[in-house]
Amino acid sequence: MKVPGDDAEQADDSAGLTTGELAGRLGVAPTTIRSWGRRYGLEPAAHTPGGHRRWSPADVARLERMRALTATGLAPAEAARLVRAGPAGPVGPVGPGGPGSGDGPDHMDDPDHPATADSRVPDGPRTGPGAPTAERPDLVRAALRLDSAAMDAILRSALASHGVVGAWDQVITPALRAVGRLWETSGERYIDIEHALTWHVSGALGRFVPRGTDRRGAATVLACMPGEDHTLPLQALAAALAERRLPVRMLGGALPAEPLVAAVRRTGPAAVGLWSQSVATVSRALAAQVAAMEWGVRGARRRPAVLLLGPGWAGRTVPGAHHPPGLAEAADLCASLGRE
Repeated sequence: MKVPGDDAEQADDSAGLTTGELAGRLGVAPTTIRSWGRRYGLEPAAHTPGGHRRWSPADVARLERMRALTATGLAPAEAARLVRAGPAGPVGPVGPGGPGSGDGPDHMDDPDHPATADSRVPDGPRTGPGAPTAERPDLVRAALRLDSAAMDAILRSALASHGVVGAWDQVITPALRAVGRLWETSGERYIDIEHALTWHVSGALGRFVPRGTDRRGAATVLACMPGEDHTLPLQALAAALAERRLPVRMLGGALPAEPLVAAVRRTGPAAVGLWSQSVATVSRALAAQVAAMEWGVRGARRRPAVLLLGPGWAGRTVPGAHHPPGLAEAADLCASLGRE
């Protein structure tokens, strides 16, 4: 399924790569390239006289680094900040010692230590260069204290002020990573903290998605791959789509292959998002089967656009499928597909 605008850019190798050509090289959708330019200031240096984008070797190198950083799990906004800052060394995994991590878990044993959150949580959402925020550290501190009221208040404020995508990228994901690192580096000592924070984030996101109603129009179907139980990122995408008043059907975690295929056939969605947190739950055969499904009258049959979501899909492609690197890009792609 084509994305609007692809046909407008005709290839001219002497002028640099078109957006479509660059998207194919990076293994992402053209809408992702445009989103990186519009949202994060990674536009190409040159355009044709008709205003079409042309990507020079320097532009391509920047976006290759952007793709590599987001593939590690780094939020697109933070990855773009690093790309704009200039060349850097090899991209490593996000986690202890990786981009955005702190010095270690030493101070996190004491929730009241003044360095507890500030030394472990990367820079917060910015309204200008270098502008800090207290929202992420506050959320981590509230989680460490199992302060339900504080977590709910911080999440409501973040969603109201930043929207779903901004709150997810700038507030929620960094806090989840900080708490997750604690759990990973200290046995199961902090597993209750992670579970509590996840539960409160899930509830905050769920308030965006109507239950018991179904908006008309071609919906996006969201499901975890068989054996995959990590539903929270899909809940974030469902909330982002609902915030835009786009119809979405959430099928949840660990959905077996047969019911997934049956649900897609029954509902005829514009897009199907398939989440895999790890390589163990990836099934390219199932994704290809969904991508090949058709419905409608002969001569006007349609297929769903398949979105490969989650770190499990990193480096793995399915012909015709999309691989948006972040929540913003996934939401933009679903929105454009729903309008076709």
